[in-house]
Amino acid sequence: MSLKAINAYQKDSLKQRIASADPHQLTLMLMQGALDRLAYAKGAHDRNDIAARAQFVSKATAIFINLRDTLDTNTGGEFAENLHGLYDYMIDKLITLNQDNAIANINEVIQLFSPIKEAWQQIPEQDKQLAYAQRQA
Repeated sequence: MSLKAINAYQKDSLKQRIASADPHQLTLMLMQGALDRLAYAKGAHDRNDIAARAQFVSKATAIFINLRDTLDTNTGGEFAENLHGLYDYMIDKLITLNQDNAIANINEVIQLFSPIKEAWQQIPEQDKQLAYAQRQA
Protein backbone atom coordinates (compact mmCIF):
# COMPACT_ATOMS: atom_id res chain seq x y z
CA MET A 1 0.00 0.00 0.00
CA SER A 2 1.39 3.39 -0.91
CA LEU A 3 2.09 6.16 1.58
CA LYS A 4 -0.51 8.31 -0.18
CA ALA A 5 -3.18 5.64 0.34
CA ILE A 6 -2.22 5.20 4.00
CA ASN A 7 -2.43 8.95 4.60
CA ALA A 8 -5.85 9.12 2.90
CA TYR A 9 -7.09 6.22 5.04
CA GLN A 10 -5.81 7.89 8.22
CA LYS A 11 -7.51 11.18 7.32
CA ASP A 12 -10.81 9.42 6.66
CA SER A 13 -10.48 7.50 9.92
CA LEU A 14 -9.83 10.72 11.85
CA LYS A 15 -12.82 12.42 10.22
CA GLN A 16 -15.03 9.50 11.23
CA ARG A 17 -13.73 9.58 14.82
CA ILE A 18 -14.37 13.33 15.04
CA ALA A 19 -17.85 13.03 13.58
CA SER A 20 -18.87 10.41 16.14
CA ALA A 21 -17.03 11.82 19.18
CA ASP A 22 -18.67 13.43 22.17
CA PRO A 23 -17.22 16.66 23.66
CA HIS A 24 -15.10 14.71 26.14
CA GLN A 25 -13.57 12.58 23.39
CA LEU A 26 -12.94 15.64 21.20
CA THR A 27 -11.06 17.31 24.04
CA LEU A 28 -9.08 14.13 24.63
CA MET A 29 -8.20 14.00 20.93
CA LEU A 30 -6.97 17.60 21.09
CA MET A 31 -4.92 16.84 24.19
CA GLN A 32 -3.30 13.84 22.53
CA GLY A 33 -2.71 15.89 19.40
CA ALA A 34 -0.84 18.52 21.41
CA LEU A 35 1.38 15.89 23.03
CA ASP A 36 1.99 14.24 19.67
CA ARG A 37 3.03 17.56 18.11
CA LEU A 38 5.42 18.21 20.99
CA ALA A 39 6.97 14.76 20.52
CA TYR A 40 7.36 15.47 16.81
CA ALA A 41 8.96 18.83 17.67
CA LYS A 42 11.49 17.06 19.88
CA GLY A 43 12.32 14.69 17.02
CA ALA A 44 12.73 17.59 14.62
CA HIS A 45 14.99 19.33 17.13
CA ASP A 46 17.13 16.18 17.41
CA ARG A 47 17.45 16.15 13.62
CA ASN A 48 18.31 19.86 13.70
CA ASP A 49 15.26 20.55 11.52
CA ILE A 50 14.36 23.93 12.97
CA ALA A 51 11.62 24.64 10.42
CA ALA A 52 9.78 21.41 11.25
CA ARG A 53 10.26 22.01 14.99
CA ALA A 54 8.71 25.45 14.62
CA GLN A 55 5.79 24.02 12.66
CA PHE A 56 5.05 21.33 15.26
CA VAL A 57 5.43 23.77 18.17
CA SER A 58 3.09 26.17 16.40
CA LYS A 59 0.46 23.45 15.98
CA ALA A 60 0.76 22.41 19.64
CA THR A 61 0.50 26.04 20.70
CA ALA A 62 -2.67 26.48 18.63
CA ILE A 63 -4.20 23.46 20.38
CA PHE A 64 -3.32 24.86 23.81
CA ILE A 65 -4.83 28.21 22.84
CA ASN A 66 -8.02 26.42 21.79
CA LEU A 67 -8.15 24.41 25.01
CA ARG A 68 -7.56 27.56 27.06
CA ASP A 69 -10.15 29.60 25.19
CA THR A 70 -12.86 26.97 25.58
CA LEU A 71 -12.57 26.80 29.37
CA ASP A 72 -15.80 27.78 31.11
CA THR A 73 -14.62 29.86 34.05
CA ASN A 74 -18.22 30.54 35.14
CA THR A 75 -18.91 26.86 35.69
CA GLY A 76 -15.35 25.77 36.50
CA GLY A 77 -14.67 28.59 38.91
CA GLU A 78 -11.25 28.73 40.53
CA PHE A 79 -10.16 25.42 38.99
CA ALA A 80 -10.87 26.67 35.47
CA GLU A 81 -9.12 29.96 36.22
CA ASN A 82 -6.03 28.11 37.48
CA LEU A 83 -6.06 25.87 34.43
CA HIS A 84 -6.38 28.97 32.23
CA GLY A 85 -3.26 30.37 33.89
CA LEU A 86 -1.39 27.11 33.39
CA TYR A 87 -2.32 27.08 29.70
CA ASP A 88 -1.05 30.68 29.45
CA TYR A 89 2.23 29.62 31.04
CA MET A 90 2.65 26.64 28.68
CA ILE A 91 1.79 28.78 25.64
CA ASP A 92 4.35 31.35 26.73
CA LYS A 93 6.99 28.63 27.17
CA LEU A 94 6.38 27.40 23.63
CA ILE A 95 6.24 30.84 22.06
CA THR A 96 9.49 31.97 23.65
CA LEU A 97 11.63 28.93 22.95
CA ASN A 98 14.84 29.32 21.03
CA GLN A 99 17.65 26.97 20.07
CA ASP A 100 19.24 27.10 23.53
CA ASN A 101 16.16 26.28 25.58
CA ALA A 102 13.91 24.50 23.08
CA ILE A 103 14.12 20.98 24.49
CA ALA A 104 13.92 22.19 28.10
CA ASN A 105 10.77 24.20 27.35
CA ILE A 106 9.15 21.42 25.34
CA ASN A 107 9.93 18.88 28.07
CA GLU A 108 8.53 21.20 30.73
CA VAL A 109 5.29 21.66 28.82
CA ILE A 110 4.98 17.89 28.30
CA GLN A 111 5.64 17.30 32.00
CA LEU A 112 3.02 19.88 33.01
CA PHE A 113 0.39 18.79 30.50
CA SER A 114 0.62 14.99 30.66
CA PRO A 115 -1.05 14.72 34.10
CA ILE A 116 -3.88 16.95 32.89
CA LYS A 117 -4.53 14.65 29.95
CA GLU A 118 -4.26 11.56 32.18
CA ALA A 119 -6.75 13.04 34.65
CA TRP A 120 -9.12 13.85 31.78
CA GLN A 121 -8.94 10.22 30.65
CA GLN A 122 -9.87 9.03 34.15
CA ILE A 123 -13.16 10.92 34.38
CA PRO A 124 -15.88 8.31 35.05
CA GLU A 125 -18.44 7.83 32.30
CA GLN A 126 -21.39 8.86 34.49
CA ASP A 127 -19.65 12.16 35.34
CA LYS A 128 -19.01 12.83 31.63
CA GLN A 129 -22.66 12.19 30.84
CA LEU A 130 -23.83 14.40 33.72
CA ALA A 131 -21.58 17.27 32.61
CA TYR A 132 -22.75 16.92 29.01
CA ALA A 133 -26.41 16.94 30.11
CA GLN A 134 -25.85 20.05 32.24
CA ARG A 135 -24.27 21.88 29.31
CA GLN A 136 -27.26 21.00 27.13
CA ALA A 137 -29.73 22.40 29.71
